[in-house]
Amino acid sequence: MLVKDCMVQHPIMISPDTLASEAERIMVENKIRHIPVVGDGKRLKGLVTRQRLTLKPDDFGSLNVWEITRRLSNLKAKDIMVKREDIQLISPEKTIERAAALITESKIGCLPVIENGDIVIGIITETDLLLAFQEMMGLPSEGVRVTVRIPDKTGQFVKIAAVMVENQWGVMGIGSFPSHRHPGFYDVVLKIPNASVDEVKAAFDKIPDQTIADIRVVV
Repeated sequence: MLVKDCMVQHPIMISPDTLASEAERIMVENKIRHIPVVGDGKRLKGLVTRQRLTLKPDDFGSLNVWEITRRLSNLKAKDIMVKREDIQLISPEKTIERAAALITESKIGCLPVIENGDIVIGIITETDLLLAFQEMMGLPSEGVRVTVRIPDKTGQFVKIAAVMVENQWGVMGIGSFPSHRHPGFYDVVLKIPNASVDEVKAAFDKIPDQTIADIRVVV
């Protein structure tokens, strides 16, 4: 799955001169946490986030209430946005795991998706990545979720594929990861529709050198 498959296309965008109060209203009404700030041709100028809308008390320590009110009413997106040069970006052709790595490494909540240097065509957030993960693992459809622990050796996945073919089972979700508490092994997770737990367990128990680490019905 690529970024273009799960990003929010045509996200809400604002101009640098949009009032900060208007940006906040848009975010609240649309239940979003990030708004790209763009210029002509949807070229990225910055990013307004919920955090950027939280002002520090130190900024107003020497002002009276009227001065504070006037300053707040005049704040614009360009005054509070994260600047273009400080924003992590991604292209629509990158993989979602690369997007996830950028988000976790940078400890940020989203990535604007750009083409041709700086034209905004989408945005991908932590929530979008979690939704993509659910889809890859077969939610919300019902099925048997089985985790098979296999040695990290050539030819092990072929044994799993042979069981699937023999029983004429389909796969609605699949993933694998190193078995952290069992060095030298991988855990392969499959979501199998139209089968019972007993049928799946009986079939996978027959595979030599592999064990079922977990099995359950997931809706």
